[in-house]
Amino acid sequence: MEGIAIMTSGGDAAGMNPAVLSAVEYSRQKGFKPYLVRDGLRGLIDNNISEATKEDTSGILHRGGTVLRSSRSLRFFEYEHRKTAYDNLQKLGINKLIIIGGDGSFSALNQFYEDFKIPFAGIPATIDNDIPGTDYCLGVDTALNVIRESIDSIRDTANSFRRAFVIETMGRDCGYLAMASALSSGAEICIAPEIEYDLDSIGERLRVDCEGGRDYIIAIVAEGTNMGEYLTRWISTNLKMDTRLTVLGHVQRGGSPTVRDRIMAYKFAAAAVESLIAGNTNQIMVYKEGTFGSIPIHEVTDSKCSLDPILVKLASRLAK
Repeated sequence: MEGIAIMTSGGDAAGMNPAVLSAVEYSRQKGFKPYLVRDGLRGLIDNNISEATKEDTSGILHRGGTVLRSSRSLRFFEYEHRKTAYDNLQKLGINKLIIIGGDGSFSALNQFYEDFKIPFAGIPATIDNDIPGTDYCLGVDTALNVIRESIDSIRDTANSFRRAFVIETMGRDCGYLAMASALSSGAEICIAPEIEYDLDSIGERLRVDCEGGRDYIIAIVAEGTNMGEYLTRWISTNLKMDTRLTVLGHVQRGGSPTVRDRIMAYKFAAAAVESLIAGNTNQIMVYKEGTFGSIPIHEVTDSKCSLDPILVKLASRLAK
């Protein structure tokens, strides 16, 4: 039986474990011998590779993060270590790879393919939702629900003390989490990399609201804007309201995967196995306009992520 290895890499995201489970079960159903790579790219080099057992995948569907663990390996940038990884795979008869991660992980395996012609299929998994070519990445829905629950709790205390809260979400270069969270939570302010903001206009709008009886303010900012602390001081000074900053941080990465992330994981994983069976060499699974498909790796690495223009337009009104 031909071996196929499944691994996770880069930042962890809820939905990775369901994807691992699905990839193992579906590849086995299709006649492959599934293997698991632990510790990401580092595990390829260190030969932390073993045949998948029922015990390995039992009870992981509901767990957040990745049971295979992850890593960012500088050694993988060096040819000699990639050659070691290749030799490890060959000894086990593994000729195909499925990687669950982000664009950096995909680029690493693309270089691996260029070196040794080991085909791979990539499953997008990042809570930032910033992989070009796909409308959805695993982990996004779970992260949004974690953020929503946090904002709802913060709103309770904001209302109790007549305070303003600035809540910073993850999103280094992409403001998807901030915008979607701001709209779904009814926030008064949203600051994200993709939208221009006007603090004078925001201030005037909120002054009118406060005069009309508004008791609290919820502001959502994406971490990539570096506006969290500044906006906190600005609201306190200009709107004369006690203001607190809450940085949600890595809590957004955790949590049991939502139903959507579990089902999307199953569909992405099945598509990845089918892509390899079809003879594709370095394809990334995508979900675009309600349809599953795949695109070549270069369309991911050579493109920039573009968000839904309707989402951007709706969030923009919270920045003016």
